[in-house]
Amino acid sequence: MSETIQLKISGLHCTSCAMNIDGDLEDAEGVFSAQTSYAKSQTLVEYDPQKISQEKIREIIKKAGYEAEN
Repeated sequence: MSETIQLKISGLHCTSCAMNIDGDLEDAEGVFSAQTSYAKSQTLVEYDPQKISQEKIREIIKKAGYEAEN
C-alpha cells in the first residue's frame, strides 16, 4: 500500500537542488519515488506510510537544507 504527498519546497536554487532532494528521499526506506520540480518549487513523494512518516519525509528535506510544507 502506498500514499502520495505533495509538499511545497522553499530554498531551491537550481535543478541540481531538486535532484539532491530526490536522491535523499529515494534512499530512505519506505520511499518508492520522489519527483521534485525546481520550476514549481514542489515535490511529489510516493511512500509506504507503514515504513516512513510524513514527518520523517519533511526531516529528510530539512536535513538536505530546504524547507517543506503542505
